[in-house]
Amino acid sequence: MSLDPEGLEILGLISTQYASETHAPAGPEIDKTYVSALARAHEYGGFDRVLIGYHSSAPDGFQIAAYAAQQTTQLKFLLAHRPGFVAPTLAARQLASLDQFSDGRLAVHIISGGSDEEQQRDGDFLTKAERYARTDDYITVLKKTWTSATPFDHEGPYYRVKGAFATVKPKQKPHLPVFFGGASDEAIEVAGRHAEVYALFGEPVDQAREQLAKVRASAARHGREGDIQFSMSLRPILGQTEEGAWARARQILEDAKALRERGGNPFRRATPSQARGSERLLEAAAGGPVRDKRLWTEIAALTGAQGNSTSLVGAPEQVVEALLEYYDLGITKFLFRGFDPLEDAIDYGRNLLPALREAVARRGRPAILAAE
Repeated sequence: MSLDPEGLEILGLISTQYASETHAPAGPEIDKTYVSALARAHEYGGFDRVLIGYHSSAPDGFQIAAYAAQQTTQLKFLLAHRPGFVAPTLAARQLASLDQFSDGRLAVHIISGGSDEEQQRDGDFLTKAERYARTDDYITVLKKTWTSATPFDHEGPYYRVKGAFATVKPKQKPHLPVFFGGASDEAIEVAGRHAEVYALFGEPVDQAREQLAKVRASAARHGREGDIQFSMSLRPILGQTEEGAWARARQILEDAKALRERGGNPFRRATPSQARGSERLLEAAAGGPVRDKRLWTEIAALTGAQGNSTSLVGAPEQVVEALLEYYDLGITKFLFRGFDPLEDAIDYGRNLLPALREAVARRGRPAILAAE
């Protein structure tokens, strides 16, 4: 996989409806004007790629990616995809077709599912450990379908095909990038075998260092040492001054609490998460509302750590300084999502992304790579 190990990549997130922990969903479930505006705001703001998430009740991500690709020319896409609901040979053709239509702008984020309850809404009753075993088999078939020049057979624990072949291949060679998330031991083993990019949430620096070491060790066991990159997801809260940023953080917390009391917060878990990544965020939150110097955990605590829910709070240059600590661990991809989704994407493009790119250019190779 031809990914630059030193290359900084900045990601955002697009959705079909304006909503967050502080904004109740409003308007149609699929607002085409909003999708177009949000995608273009990310492209014009200098984001490299945007994530399109997955949920059992959400609109189809393939369709969102296809529409957003038509609204943009350079912006790349990271499509979240759960194994188990579409045959891997079919998914491989769908993803390859979308990569062709988008001129090679697609990557796939494989998520095995951290909630039995949600998986069961789509008819999946495997245990968490079984889901990761299925994911392992699934990605194997995906990659074979993308790269095999002749028909192939595969007989694994979950998928069996005979004479499988796809005439459509990804535009990117040897195949489109595979991002992977999951913090359990089973997930780390699958990541070490298959992932080009391992994604984690915003954790304290020491906690992140520990996790990256586990993933690197897993990759080394599979003969892929040096082949895996890392992405971190955060919710930056910016202000012209540090005091202004913390005042905004306090207001975000109050707004989130008020929305929760009104029953309008779609980001609150009804049941505790089974995802180890969410558990790690809650463990970080238990250590205090602010970890390290400016990693803010109170939204994670309030919402039960439903996904990306920790923030770096400060003036842009202070947030960049904190990001460089993660960069020096070898994290070269950052996903930023705001609590005011469209407005924050524009603000990041003006004030955060240029400062981060300039700082990374001055820094050069991440410290962990420079020491090799």
